[in-house]
This record gives sequence, C-alpha cells and structure tokens, in this order.
Amino acid sequence: MKLTRKYIKRVLMGGFAGLLVILMSACNDDFLDRLPETEIGVDNFFNTEEDLSIYVNGLYNFPGLGIYYDDATDNAGTTGNREIKTIMTTEANSQTITSGWHWGALRSINLFLENAEKADIGADVKNHYIGVARFFRAQFYMEKVKRYSNVPWYDQVLETDSEDLFKTSDPRETVVDHIFEDYQFAMEHVRESVPTGAVDKWTVMAYYSRNALYEGTFRKYHSELGLEGTANDFLELAAKVSQDIVDQGPFSIYNTGNPAQDYMALFGSQDLTANPEVIFTNIYEADVKNTDDPQYLFGSYEMSMSRDLLETYLMDDGTYFSQQVGIETMEFVEEFQDRDPRLSQTFAYPGWELYYTATYSPGTTNYVQELKKNFTGYHQIKGFANDPSIDVRRGIDIPVLRYAEVLLNLAEARAELGTLNQGVLDATVNQIRSRAGMPPLNMAVSLDPVQAQRYPQVTDPVLLEIRRERRVEFAMEGRRLDDLNRWNAGKLMEREPVGMYFPGLGKYDLTGDGVADIQLLGIEDAIPEPKELNENGVALIYYRTGSVGSNADVYLTEGTSGNVVGTPERGTFQEPKHYYRPIPAPEMALNPNLEQVFGWE
Repeated sequence: MKLTRKYIKRVLMGGFAGLLVILMSACNDDFLDRLPETEIGVDNFFNTEEDLSIYVNGLYNFPGLGIYYDDATDNAGTTGNREIKTIMTTEANSQTITSGWHWGALRSINLFLENAEKADIGADVKNHYIGVARFFRAQFYMEKVKRYSNVPWYDQVLETDSEDLFKTSDPRETVVDHIFEDYQFAMEHVRESVPTGAVDKWTVMAYYSRNALYEGTFRKYHSELGLEGTANDFLELAAKVSQDIVDQGPFSIYNTGNPAQDYMALFGSQDLTANPEVIFTNIYEADVKNTDDPQYLFGSYEMSMSRDLLETYLMDDGTYFSQQVGIETMEFVEEFQDRDPRLSQTFAYPGWELYYTATYSPGTTNYVQELKKNFTGYHQIKGFANDPSIDVRRGIDIPVLRYAEVLLNLAEARAELGTLNQGVLDATVNQIRSRAGMPPLNMAVSLDPVQAQRYPQVTDPVLLEIRRERRVEFAMEGRRLDDLNRWNAGKLMEREPVGMYFPGLGKYDLTGDGVADIQLLGIEDAIPEPKELNENGVALIYYRTGSVGSNADVYLTEGTSGNVVGTPERGTFQEPKHYYRPIPAPEMALNPNLEQVFGWE
C-alpha cells in the first residue's frame, strides 16, 4: 500500500521538532552552550539524568482551570460548544466529530522509551524516568480507549516505511492490558520523593486507581463489550491500589474543623503543595505561570448548574432532600436551608457576596442572582476566584488529584465487589463527610427512591449513596461525564436542566434577608420608571417572563410560573453508540483498515 505524505505527517507528528521546542524553552544557557540547537538529535542526547529529566518534563500535560468548566452533563447546561451536546442534538458522524485522533504525544513518549536505556546512569534512576514516560503512555492510551474502545497499540516509533502505519485497531482488552502493564511498571519504579510539582509514585497510583475503577465498572455495566467476566479483575486492582495509597501514603482529608469553609479552600488556594489532601497540584504563580481568568465560571456566560444537582445534596442531618415536603415548588432561599455545607461552597447561595466583578460576573458585593434566558439562575462559585486582585486570581493552584477520590474509589470498588463493610465506609466515605460536618454513612442506610430511579441497574442502597457522594464531592470538577459513561447512565443527560422555581409573577427575595430583590413581570408588562426601591433602598431588578422562544428576559416552564428553563432541548443519548466516539472520516480514508464501533459511520 502506498504511503501518502499527508498520513505520514499525521502519524509521525510531534517528533524531534517538538523536542527542540522543549529544549530551547527548558534549558539554561550552559546547556545550550554545551549542546547547540543545530546538533540536537538522538545520537547526542539521552545520555545523562539531566537529558532524561528535560525530555520527560516536556511530556507533562495536566489540566488547569478548565476542570471547573467542562461538566455539560446532568450537572449543568451550557450555551457553549461541547462535544456531547453536539452528539446528542445533531446527526453527528465521523465527518462532524473529528477531535481526539492525535498521536504526536505518543511518538514523543515512544521516542524517549527507545533511547532512554543508553543513558549512563544507575538503573534505579533510569527506571524512574522510564516509569514516568510509561505512566504518560498509559494516560495517553486510557483516553483513547475511553473514546474509541479499540485503537492501534504502538510501543515503538513509527517510520515512513513501518508496516504498522496501516494496521487495524487492536481489541480493547489487548490495549488495556498494555496500559496496566505500563501503570504497574511506573508504580514500581517512579520515585516517591521528587521535586515539587513533579510526577511521583503517588500520582501514578492515584491514576492507576481511577482508571482501574473506570475499566472495571465500564466492563461490568456495558454488555455490548462482552467483557463482564473480566470486570472484577480491574475492580480488585482498583481496590488494592487504593488501599495501598491509604495504608502507605502520607495523605489525609483536609479538615481544620470548619465545615463551612474547608471544602471550598481546596479550590481557591495560592499554595496547595503542602495540603495533605492534594496528591498532585498544577502549580500557578502570578506573572510566572498564570492561571486562566475564572470570570466565565460564574454562571452567566456558558455553564449553568442544574436543579437536579442541587437536589442531590443531602439535608445536614443526613436525610434525603427528596423526603422534604413540597420540594417541587420550593423556592431559592429555602433550598439552601439545613443542607450539606458543600452545597453553599459549590453554588452561590442566598446572601453570598461578590467581590470580583467583570464581564461575566456582574453586580456588586450585595449580589442578587442574575437571571437570563438559557441559564438556570444557579451560579457556580466552586473554582471561581472571588477576589478583585489579579495577582491572587493568577496564582491559584489547581487540585488535579485529591485523596478524596482515592477514598471514594476504594469504597466504590469494594461495594461493586461485594466486600464493603462499615470499617471501610468509616475509613473512606465518612472521612469525607466528616470534613463537611455531615453524619456518617452506615451499611443499613435506607433506599432513596430518587437515587434508585437515576441508576436502575443498582439495587444496593449503599452503592447508590457512594455514587451520590461522588457526584457531590466532585461536582463541577469535570469527573461526571466519565462516571455516567462507565455506569451506563448516559440517558440521565437527556433530562432538561431546569433552575429556580417561581410560583408566579411578583416580587421575590433572593438574598435571604426577607426583602424583595427582583420582580417578575408578564411578557407584555412595562418596566416602571423610576424603578421601585425595596425596603433597603435598593432598586428592584425586573424580568419579563415567558415560554421558551418568546421575547422574554427569562423562560419559565409554565410561561409565568414554574422552573427557570436552562437548555430547552437536550437531544437523545443513543446507547451504546454515544458512549464512544467515531474515528474521524479523514483518518478512515487514510487507513481503511481501521473500523468504527457501535454504529458510528
């Protein structure tokens, strides 16, 4: 078969040209004097620990502020462009879903692995760097498996005459076996003690734990793979690695005894490097490495949290919110009363004060929830740097990996295996609940029918509560889509994300002080001039209400009453097809041996 230059460029993208950029940005003057850029190549590199360290540092690609901004699931609606939204609302196919099929990072990793052995350093030092590179290869391939299930496995650098350029995809089980071989090697050889901000043994183990749980539960709940019989192998791995972190690691849940603030402190800290809960942090420092501006997280730009997420949080006595009388017509201020403290550290609550006012975070410190078309009225404060200082906002660290996840991985894996007991719950879920000042979960917990309806494949009330805990603890951290995928629960994303409830036109208090802040009008009503002042001497904010598609300021489900409408049309989640992604059509044309899975064309 003739190799096209176009295909070769795509497959081989990211080789030593990428390394040259890394070297020129990472090296000091002495190094450039020793190794001029015109002479950089395989033959005179990969010789020292410095060489290996420089190269491996160029493989780092950890998330930043975007983790708080990528949760277009049943947790939130969005007016922005999100892949899952496009897939559910359009006739998506391999011509329109074209992201994800990139292999340059893998070439860089394999290039390192093919050459690192020649370094004239001790075996333990060499294996540390090889372990880090194999960790990144495992990470790379895990994301590919999540998208495509079957993908070609490459553990060597491809050249223009490599026969494997046109190989077919390897089966999921083959690729996953290689992935966990890489994780195992990395876990056994990556050092525990490394410079601040570097990948260490615990980082490897935390991702090992996460992805073993992912694969085990995905196989268990996705019969289309025909791999249910191997699910427990990965669940046992997840349980073992998680338990090893608990037993051997230096981590604990961050808890100063202040349940109203401790949780939120994880998402607005200038320095997480010494936080006992943070396994890996993406470090930012103003004017050195600036974090992104968080203003667009606030809820009036694209993302808009759902009432369904709000209703998931327990009452502060541990009872289910669904057991409260009249929750369907409960108004904003009452929704936040006597709830799990994490609710008011994730959602902007009645009386919350806004200090960082910008394009998408309008208002004053006496903040009144802003209502808009296509937004629920609920605003996100988790991850939002509510500080007028630009230096503060630019220097906030991102908690990429938290010990709380390891604990929940352990609890969930043991529950799925049928080996959970009260001792495990106390050492995992209840450590997290304790930080929030919440009552402990016990093995005799009663079934919440709302939670059971969400996950009809699960009959164990304890497992349902572990899933609740995971949704609450990691709300708006970008973890929900993976969870819904592995639990075979994608249909939950079809539900329209509605917002605040208003029983009718009139005045409403949104700050919790008993004084009206806004007034809802009919679509034909005129906004008075001058505006009426409330009892605090502040002008009322007026909104014309109406049905979806009308010329109203705010859409309500019943036109002049009901819930604020977020995203009117969520589309359809097709199972099992939408748990996967199509290989882009151009790649299929370049390599006809590739095969689409589960109905993608």
